[in-house]
Amino acid sequence: EELLNQASTQLKASVPRPRLEAEILLAYVLEQERIWLHLHFHDRVEPKNYFELIQRRVQNEPIEYITGKVSFYGEDFLATPGVLIARPETELLIDHAMTIIERHPEINTIAEIGVGSGIISIILAKKYPHLSFIASDINQKALTLTKANMNLHNIEERISLFHTSLLDTIETPIDMIVSNPPYIANSEPLEAHVLKEPSSALFGGVVGDELLKDIIDLSIKRNISYLICEMGYDQKEPLTAYLKNHGRSATFYKDYSNF
Repeated sequence: EELLNQASTQLKASVPRPRLEAEILLAYVLEQERIWLHLHFHDRVEPKNYFELIQRRVQNEPIEYITGKVSFYGEDFLATPGVLIARPETELLIDHAMTIIERHPEINTIAEIGVGSGIISIILAKKYPHLSFIASDINQKALTLTKANMNLHNIEERISLFHTSLLDTIETPIDMIVSNPPYIANSEPLEAHVLKEPSSALFGGVVGDELLKDIIDLSIKRNISYLICEMGYDQKEPLTAYLKNHGRSATFYKDYSNF
Protein backbone atom coordinates (compact mmCIF):
# COMPACT_ATOMS: atom_id res chain seq x y z
CA GLU A 1 0.00 0.00 0.00
CA GLU A 2 2.90 2.34 0.73
CA LEU A 3 4.31 1.71 -2.76
CA LEU A 4 0.96 2.49 -4.35
CA ASN A 5 0.61 5.70 -2.36
CA GLN A 6 4.08 6.86 -3.44
CA ALA A 7 3.42 6.00 -7.06
CA SER A 8 0.01 7.69 -7.03
CA THR A 9 1.60 10.87 -5.73
CA GLN A 10 4.16 10.85 -8.55
CA LEU A 11 1.46 10.25 -11.17
CA LYS A 12 -1.03 12.75 -9.79
CA ALA A 13 -0.03 15.66 -12.01
CA SER A 14 0.25 13.58 -15.18
CA VAL A 15 -2.70 11.20 -15.43
CA PRO A 16 -6.42 11.48 -14.62
CA ARG A 17 -6.57 8.25 -12.58
CA PRO A 18 -3.24 8.02 -10.74
CA ARG A 19 -4.25 5.33 -8.23
CA LEU A 20 -5.66 3.06 -10.93
CA GLU A 21 -2.56 3.36 -13.10
CA ALA A 22 -0.29 2.84 -10.09
CA GLU A 23 -2.14 -0.41 -9.41
CA ILE A 24 -2.02 -1.53 -13.05
CA LEU A 25 1.73 -1.00 -13.22
CA LEU A 26 2.42 -2.67 -9.85
CA ALA A 27 0.28 -5.66 -10.79
CA TYR A 28 2.19 -5.83 -14.09
CA VAL A 29 5.58 -5.80 -12.35
CA LEU A 30 4.49 -8.41 -9.80
CA GLU A 31 2.80 -10.53 -12.52
CA GLN A 32 -0.45 -10.55 -10.58
CA GLU A 33 -4.02 -9.40 -11.12
CA ARG A 34 -5.08 -6.06 -9.58
CA ILE A 35 -7.42 -7.83 -7.17
CA TRP A 36 -4.36 -9.59 -5.72
CA LEU A 37 -3.00 -6.21 -4.62
CA HIS A 38 -6.14 -5.48 -2.63
CA LEU A 39 -5.82 -8.80 -0.82
CA HIS A 40 -2.15 -8.22 0.02
CA PHE A 41 -1.89 -4.53 0.91
CA HIS A 42 0.28 -5.34 3.95
CA ASP A 43 2.70 -7.68 2.20
CA ARG A 44 6.31 -6.63 1.86
CA VAL A 45 7.34 -6.55 -1.80
CA GLU A 46 10.38 -5.24 -3.64
CA PRO A 47 9.30 -4.94 -7.28
CA LYS A 48 12.18 -4.28 -9.64
CA ASN A 49 11.96 -1.22 -11.89
CA TYR A 50 8.51 -0.22 -10.61
CA PHE A 51 9.33 3.44 -10.19
CA GLU A 52 11.16 3.46 -13.52
CA LEU A 53 7.87 2.48 -15.12
CA ILE A 54 6.07 5.13 -13.10
CA GLN A 55 8.48 7.76 -14.45
CA ARG A 56 7.92 6.55 -18.00
CA ARG A 57 4.21 7.12 -17.43
CA VAL A 58 4.92 10.55 -15.91
CA GLN A 59 6.72 11.34 -19.19
CA ASN A 60 3.46 10.58 -21.05
CA GLU A 61 4.39 7.19 -22.43
CA PRO A 62 1.09 5.34 -22.94
CA ILE A 63 0.51 2.70 -20.30
CA GLU A 64 -0.32 0.19 -23.04
CA TYR A 65 3.19 0.57 -24.45
CA ILE A 66 4.68 0.10 -20.99
CA THR A 67 2.74 -3.08 -20.18
CA GLY A 68 2.69 -4.33 -23.77
CA LYS A 69 -1.01 -5.11 -23.74
CA VAL A 70 -4.46 -3.60 -24.19
CA SER A 71 -7.92 -4.91 -23.36
CA PHE A 72 -10.51 -4.56 -26.09
CA TYR A 73 -13.96 -6.03 -26.58
CA GLY A 74 -13.42 -8.35 -23.63
CA GLU A 75 -10.19 -9.75 -25.09
CA ASP A 76 -6.49 -9.12 -24.43
CA PHE A 77 -4.21 -7.97 -27.23
CA LEU A 78 -0.52 -7.19 -27.51
CA ALA A 79 0.51 -3.53 -27.88
CA THR A 80 3.85 -2.16 -29.06
CA PRO A 81 5.30 1.32 -29.68
CA GLY A 82 4.88 2.49 -33.25
CA VAL A 83 1.34 1.12 -33.61
CA LEU A 84 -1.93 2.89 -32.81
CA ILE A 85 -3.49 1.90 -29.47
CA ALA A 86 -7.05 0.58 -29.63
CA ARG A 87 -9.69 2.90 -28.15
CA PRO A 88 -12.92 1.73 -26.50
CA GLU A 89 -14.88 3.75 -29.10
CA THR A 90 -13.74 1.35 -31.80
CA GLU A 91 -15.85 -1.33 -30.13
CA LEU A 92 -18.84 0.62 -31.51
CA LEU A 93 -17.41 0.32 -35.02
CA ILE A 94 -17.35 -3.45 -34.57
CA ASP A 95 -20.91 -3.45 -33.23
CA HIS A 96 -22.17 -1.64 -36.32
CA ALA A 97 -20.15 -3.89 -38.63
CA MET A 98 -21.75 -6.93 -36.97
CA THR A 99 -25.21 -5.47 -37.52
CA ILE A 100 -24.55 -5.12 -41.25
CA ILE A 101 -23.00 -8.58 -41.53
CA GLU A 102 -25.93 -10.24 -39.82
CA ARG A 103 -28.48 -8.40 -41.97
CA HIS A 104 -26.73 -9.25 -45.22
CA PRO A 105 -25.84 -12.94 -45.57
CA GLU A 106 -24.47 -12.30 -49.06
CA ILE A 107 -21.32 -10.78 -47.50
CA ASN A 108 -18.36 -13.13 -47.97
CA THR A 109 -15.17 -11.05 -47.89
CA ILE A 110 -14.32 -8.17 -45.57
CA ALA A 111 -11.29 -5.92 -46.00
CA GLU A 112 -9.81 -3.69 -43.31
CA ILE A 113 -7.81 -0.64 -44.37
CA GLY A 114 -5.23 0.34 -41.74
CA VAL A 115 -5.22 -2.83 -39.67
CA GLY A 116 -3.14 -1.38 -36.80
CA SER A 117 -2.86 -4.00 -34.08
CA GLY A 118 -5.41 -6.22 -35.81
CA ILE A 119 -8.17 -5.85 -33.25
CA ILE A 120 -11.05 -5.18 -35.65
CA SER A 121 -10.31 -8.00 -38.08
CA ILE A 122 -9.48 -10.45 -35.30
CA ILE A 123 -12.69 -9.84 -33.35
CA LEU A 124 -14.79 -10.11 -36.52
CA ALA A 125 -12.92 -13.20 -37.73
CA LYS A 126 -13.52 -14.94 -34.40
CA LYS A 127 -17.19 -13.96 -34.48
CA TYR A 128 -17.74 -15.02 -38.11
CA PRO A 129 -15.55 -18.02 -38.97
CA HIS A 130 -17.33 -18.51 -42.31
CA LEU A 131 -16.14 -15.15 -43.69
CA SER A 132 -12.85 -14.29 -45.42
CA PHE A 133 -10.74 -11.37 -44.19
CA ILE A 134 -8.14 -9.19 -45.89
CA ALA A 135 -6.20 -6.54 -43.97
CA SER A 136 -3.70 -3.95 -45.15
CA ASP A 137 -1.46 -1.31 -43.62
CA ILE A 138 1.37 0.92 -44.79
CA ASN A 139 3.09 0.46 -41.41
CA GLN A 140 5.19 -2.71 -41.27
CA LYS A 141 5.25 -2.54 -37.46
CA ALA A 142 1.45 -2.71 -37.51
CA LEU A 143 1.50 -5.81 -39.70
CA THR A 144 4.08 -7.47 -37.44
CA LEU A 145 1.96 -6.74 -34.36
CA THR A 146 -1.21 -7.92 -36.10
CA LYS A 147 0.48 -11.21 -36.95
CA ALA A 148 1.50 -11.64 -33.30
CA ASN A 149 -2.06 -10.95 -32.18
CA MET A 150 -3.39 -13.40 -34.77
CA ASN A 151 -1.09 -16.03 -33.29
CA LEU A 152 -2.22 -15.10 -29.78
CA HIS A 153 -5.85 -15.68 -30.77
CA ASN A 154 -5.13 -18.79 -32.85
CA ILE A 155 -6.47 -17.48 -36.14
CA GLU A 156 -3.25 -17.30 -38.14
CA GLU A 157 -4.89 -18.70 -41.27
CA ARG A 158 -8.04 -16.57 -41.15
CA ILE A 159 -6.73 -13.15 -42.16
CA SER A 160 -4.58 -12.33 -45.20
CA LEU A 161 -2.17 -9.44 -44.51
CA PHE A 162 -0.85 -6.98 -47.12
CA HIS A 163 1.76 -4.25 -46.81
CA THR A 164 0.03 -1.71 -49.01
CA SER A 165 -2.16 1.39 -49.08
CA LEU A 166 -5.87 1.47 -49.87
CA LEU A 167 -5.98 -2.19 -50.98
CA ASP A 168 -3.51 -1.53 -53.81
CA THR A 169 -2.47 -4.77 -55.57
CA ILE A 170 -5.39 -6.65 -53.94
CA GLU A 171 -7.69 -7.92 -56.69
CA THR A 172 -9.95 -10.18 -54.62
CA PRO A 173 -13.65 -9.18 -54.81
CA ILE A 174 -14.63 -7.43 -51.57
CA ASP A 175 -18.10 -7.04 -50.07
CA MET A 176 -17.35 -4.75 -47.13
CA ILE A 177 -14.62 -2.33 -46.06
CA VAL A 178 -14.08 -1.65 -42.36
CA SER A 179 -11.62 1.03 -41.33
CA ASN A 180 -10.48 3.27 -38.51
CA PRO A 181 -8.30 5.53 -40.66
CA PRO A 182 -6.36 8.62 -39.61
CA TYR A 183 -8.82 11.53 -39.72
CA ILE A 184 -7.29 14.28 -37.57
CA ALA A 185 -6.25 17.54 -39.27
CA ASN A 186 -2.48 18.06 -39.38
CA SER A 187 -2.77 21.29 -37.36
CA GLU A 188 -4.95 19.82 -34.59
CA PRO A 189 -3.23 20.02 -31.17
CA LEU A 190 -3.18 16.67 -29.37
CA GLU A 191 -2.40 15.58 -25.83
CA ALA A 192 1.21 14.65 -25.16
CA HIS A 193 0.52 10.96 -24.59
CA VAL A 194 -1.38 10.70 -27.90
CA LEU A 195 1.60 12.18 -29.74
CA LYS A 196 3.63 9.17 -28.59
CA GLU A 197 1.64 7.13 -31.11
CA PRO A 198 2.53 7.04 -34.84
CA SER A 199 1.51 10.22 -36.66
CA SER A 200 0.66 8.23 -39.78
CA ALA A 201 -2.18 6.59 -37.83
CA LEU A 202 -3.51 9.88 -36.44
CA PHE A 203 -3.28 12.65 -39.03
CA GLY A 204 -5.36 12.42 -42.20
CA GLY A 205 -4.16 15.53 -44.03
CA VAL A 206 -4.55 19.30 -44.02
CA VAL A 207 -8.31 19.09 -43.48
CA GLY A 208 -8.26 15.63 -41.90
CA ASP A 209 -10.86 13.85 -44.02
CA GLU A 210 -8.72 13.36 -47.12
CA LEU A 211 -8.09 9.65 -46.52
CA LEU A 212 -11.75 9.07 -45.67
CA LYS A 213 -12.68 10.52 -49.07
CA ASP A 214 -10.08 8.30 -50.74
CA ILE A 215 -11.68 5.26 -49.08
CA ILE A 216 -15.13 6.38 -50.26
CA ASP A 217 -13.76 6.77 -53.79
CA LEU A 218 -12.21 3.31 -53.61
CA SER A 219 -15.42 1.68 -52.42
CA ILE A 220 -17.34 3.26 -55.31
CA LYS A 221 -14.70 2.45 -57.91
CA ARG A 222 -14.57 -1.20 -56.86
CA ASN A 223 -18.33 -1.47 -56.37
CA ILE A 224 -17.99 -2.52 -52.73
CA SER A 225 -21.45 -2.73 -51.19
CA TYR A 226 -20.77 -1.74 -47.59
CA LEU A 227 -18.36 0.71 -45.99
CA ILE A 228 -18.07 1.45 -42.28
CA CYS A 229 -15.49 3.91 -40.92
CA GLU A 230 -14.64 5.95 -37.91
CA MET A 231 -14.44 9.69 -38.60
CA GLY A 232 -13.93 13.00 -36.86
CA TYR A 233 -16.70 14.46 -34.71
CA ASP A 234 -16.81 17.57 -36.95
CA GLN A 235 -16.76 15.82 -40.33
CA LYS A 236 -20.39 14.78 -40.74
CA GLU A 237 -21.45 17.72 -42.93
CA PRO A 238 -18.53 17.68 -45.39
CA LEU A 239 -18.68 13.89 -45.75
CA THR A 240 -22.44 13.95 -46.22
CA ALA A 241 -21.98 16.47 -49.04
CA TYR A 242 -19.15 14.43 -50.56
CA LEU A 243 -21.24 11.26 -50.53
CA LYS A 244 -24.24 13.09 -52.03
CA ASN A 245 -22.09 14.39 -54.87
CA HIS A 246 -21.18 10.78 -55.63
CA GLY A 247 -24.75 9.53 -55.47
CA ARG A 248 -24.26 7.87 -52.10
CA SER A 249 -25.61 8.34 -48.58
CA ALA A 250 -24.62 7.21 -45.11
CA THR A 251 -25.93 6.78 -41.61
CA PHE A 252 -23.93 8.18 -38.69
CA TYR A 253 -23.60 7.12 -35.07
CA LYS A 254 -22.37 8.73 -31.86
CA ASP A 255 -19.49 7.52 -29.71
CA TYR A 256 -19.39 7.02 -25.95
CA SER A 257 -18.73 10.75 -25.46
CA ASN A 258 -21.87 11.60 -27.47
CA PHE A 259 -19.86 13.00 -30.39
